[in-house]
Amino acid sequence: MNVLKSIADRFIGSLVFYTTLPLGAFPFSLHRIASFAPGVGLLIGALLGVADQGLSALGMDVLLRSALMVCLWLGLTGGLHLDGAMDTADGLSVTDPQRRLAVMSDSHSGAFGVMAAIVILLLKTTALASVQHDRALCLALAAGWGRWSQVVAIARYPYLKPEGKGAFHRQAIQVPQDWMLGLVLLLLLQGWSLGLTATTTIVSLLAILLCLVIPAYFQHQLGGQTGDTYGAIVEWTETLLLIALSLFQ
Repeated sequence: MNVLKSIADRFIGSLVFYTTLPLGAFPFSLHRIASFAPGVGLLIGALLGVADQGLSALGMDVLLRSALMVCLWLGLTGGLHLDGAMDTADGLSVTDPQRRLAVMSDSHSGAFGVMAAIVILLLKTTALASVQHDRALCLALAAGWGRWSQVVAIARYPYLKPEGKGAFHRQAIQVPQDWMLGLVLLLLLQGWSLGLTATTTIVSLLAILLCLVIPAYFQHQLGGQTGDTYGAIVEWTETLLLIALSLFQ
């Protein structure tokens, strides 16, 4: 019972931390919640899928539905990851590597951060509008893989700040079990939903490639990771995977 309670508390903790769902009144723990991040992504995708199906039943146009889903997506996460993507873009726009972390810590958004947000939201909306079939599945996969990419970054790379909103993830991560949990869950979902086909294999390999390359890019640029880069990794993985999934329609 203690093990099950611990797992339940950590899962609720992951929902409290990563989403705006009103669950703060329930007992929760933030210990090792990163391992549940892909599962949280799948839940977010499922909620978006239900909303999308409901609007489709009302006869709403696919482009408008897609725009509303991206807005709801942002609302469910409280802009947590998009804020990180904006701060990271501002930091990487600075030519002096020594000043990048200071710029990323500034609460004010710069021009490059605003442009990054516009590009991400625009690409997500247009890519999702291009998805005509299995939209709920595509949303779930994009959100799930996006958060597994973050777990990869937490597990593989050093954290650059002694304190920060992402430091406790790095301190508590357990390898390989914490990143294997999400990987197995996502691969099982794809296999169950799409079957053991060539498309499933290609999508799986592409998703894993994105989840390895995107964290490696920020590692190369900064020499480590921060809470902001964790958010940027989620956003860019989601965006690029949605674009890739739209090509299979």
